[in-house]
Amino acid sequence: MVQLQAGAAGTLAVRRLEDFVFGVAPKPVTCGRGLRIGSGLVIPEINFTLPPMRIEDATMGEIRRQYQEMIDGICKRAVELEAPGLLVEFETLPEMTVRPAIGLEIVRILSEALRACNDRHGLPTALRFTPNDTRDHLRPPLMRRGPYMDGMREAFGKAAEFGADLLAIESTGGKEVCDEALMMGDLRTVVFALGVLGARDMKFLWDEIVSACRRTGIVASGDTACGFANTAMVLAEQKMIPRVFATLVRAATVPRSLVAYECGAVGPSKDCAYEGPYMKAIAGVPIAMEGRTSACAHLSPVGNIAQAVCDAWSNESVQNVRMLSAPAPVVSLEQLTYDCRLLQAAAETKSGALAMRDWLVSSDAPRDPQAWVLRPDVVLALSERIMSVRTPYERTRVAVRGCLDMLRAAKKRGEVRIPPAEEPWLDRLQRQVDALPDREEELVDEMRSGDAGAKFLPAEYGL
Repeated sequence: MVQLQAGAAGTLAVRRLEDFVFGVAPKPVTCGRGLRIGSGLVIPEINFTLPPMRIEDATMGEIRRQYQEMIDGICKRAVELEAPGLLVEFETLPEMTVRPAIGLEIVRILSEALRACNDRHGLPTALRFTPNDTRDHLRPPLMRRGPYMDGMREAFGKAAEFGADLLAIESTGGKEVCDEALMMGDLRTVVFALGVLGARDMKFLWDEIVSACRRTGIVASGDTACGFANTAMVLAEQKMIPRVFATLVRAATVPRSLVAYECGAVGPSKDCAYEGPYMKAIAGVPIAMEGRTSACAHLSPVGNIAQAVCDAWSNESVQNVRMLSAPAPVVSLEQLTYDCRLLQAAAETKSGALAMRDWLVSSDAPRDPQAWVLRPDVVLALSERIMSVRTPYERTRVAVRGCLDMLRAAKKRGEVRIPPAEEPWLDRLQRQVDALPDREEELVDEMRSGDAGAKFLPAEYGL
């Protein structure tokens, strides 16, 4: 079994390894109809979507019918299984943000069903609304203006009116320069995309989201670097890029995603934000996580360890297709609920909770560096390094350097398996880390005048 090592964590919200466990967060969130997240129970969070179909006026009747069918089946099964609560995430498809009225109509359908379920059965429920970030439909994208941003603003502003309880987003600032950098193993440009562009866009976007939530009385929950680190994880799983490189990309997302909480978001973090444990350690917010239950959407090497410190347990997103037993969203809800039951049974004693956490960790962490970087002791130690500096760029630079240092040491101790073919990448990445400039301005000037300069519009990031 992996032996977790406690580290100093004086500047963090979670200060001791023995307090870093599933179901309990320093700053729990109450939302919707009596749903508490991070106060002792792990809550199932179900995410579902349509099967392949056109989204247009002519199909709206069928779209409404399918979402009604999904939410009715989910609520019914949650009651039958005596779920401790039910968090539903509705993440729009692009057409539903470009035309916000479509997405908001689905919010109304889902919120009414959740309210009725609570009224009839007393089940605590809440609806998380996650408008899709459509700004990168243009390249180079307009991040602060234009019709795509206008559609997102309308969704933010009207979310509460149509029944949403929480607001989130999977934002994409910096993705226009990151995509190619991932394929090229170019850590320098990834750091620029996340630590400079992404962090600046997060500040702009989350100031708006938090303002909208405060104005309308709903919860500003969180963001995710899915379009960056999860893209890298999937590419690594397909053997298109090295796993050690994808690991450093994951570490680099932490300062960028932290900006949402510095702007006033309170959690729970987005399920596909595998950087979530770092958000919990640093900011104390509850986190939603996905792992083995997200195999319906993507494969990963972190199926168990992702659950180790979660407060909501999610399935990513599943299409409304028929399984032998029931529609796939209902099947996913059942799987999530049984997982949450098991965690609750383990948490009846502190020793049981810690044992379960450590089993989840030891089953994944030695096998892949991307899992190893989610070890709770690694999260606390690396978070401490990240928070030793102040700006997002400095934190991103420290994150990749600290991650690489710790990964090398773990390999030497035999704690993590790195494929022999990837070992030369440790030195290659070290050279890239060592070459990162101390000053953000130097990197900005370089990127503006280089090949990346044609991919982004500096003014859209306040540069």
